[in-house]
Amino acid sequence: MLFQVTEIEFDFESDDEELDAFNRGIIIDETIGQIWEAVDEDDLVEEITCATGWCIKSIDYRHVLS
Repeated sequence: MLFQVTEIEFDFESDDEELDAFNRGIIIDETIGQIWEAVDEDDLVEEITCATGWCIKSIDYRHVLS
């Protein structure tokens, strides 16, 4: 299935790494609007987490019909 992320909130609170607001914005901007291929919502979250390196707190998306 294809998904397009419309809203996303990452868990940028990490003990290991601190990210400034500018770089947070870049990660969010690169994720929103992009088309992601995944089996279901759980797989979508996993795909985005693997691609960005950040866990997701919340996500909204729409299904893209091909």
